Amino acid sequence: MQQTAAGALGTNYSKGKIFCSFYTKGEEIFNAVSHIAGAAFGLIAWALTLFFAYPDPAAMAAVSVFGASIVILYTMSALYHFLPDGRAKGIFRIFDHCTIYLLIAGTYTPYCVIALGGTAVGFWVLLVEWLCAAVGIAMNAAAMNNKVVKGISMTLYFTMGWLALLVFPPLISAISPLSLWLLLGGGIAYTGGIVFFALGRKVKWFHSVWHIFDLAGTALQFASILLLLL
Repeated sequence: MQQTAAGALGTNYSKGKIFCSFYTKGEEIFNAVSHIAGAAFGLIAWALTLFFAYPDPAAMAAVSVFGASIVILYTMSALYHFLPDGRAKGIFRIFDHCTIYLLIAGTYTPYCVIALGGTAVGFWVLLVEWLCAAVGIAMNAAAMNNKVVKGISMTLYFTMGWLALLVFPPLISAISPLSLWLLLGGGIAYTGGIVFFALGRKVKWFHSVWHIFDLAGTALQFASILLLLL
């Protein structure tokens, strides 16, 4: 089941091999359904934040980036887990990993535009996040299974995710305490789930538990962003 067959771009796909799932059929069903729910939640979150951001065009654009990033990530993940073994599954595994960068940068966008809008800090954090996202996506699209790329990817995930710690003082003064705690709670949920992600191929259902942590992190940070608009 655990053949080495890495996707379909660059060194991620070896001709003549097929990509086989790392998980049981039951796990894959749960993985797909849970992230279908995540995509549906993303649509609701997108609509709600747009409603409360109206009529501010900058805020509407920022929450649209956030909402779209949720929908795209969970849709790609659901398709990856839903598809049967084969080339398409390998390709969507790449999309799944690449869209993690979209969600991280997309989540930062409302904070930088709404809470820190008009400040140098907000501008530079937003720029760094999206540059890191572009680098991460390009690397994973080209050679996701490369050990060096894997190491850089994990470093980027952590760096991008916790970059907010470097701008804590302006954030504290710009958002409510509850919004701040929800933001931190989401970050802790994402980070805490990494343990289950790392062991997901070795321990049955651990990858599915990782999905639950993902959903919790997204929900908490959605609530935090919604509070920015109220």
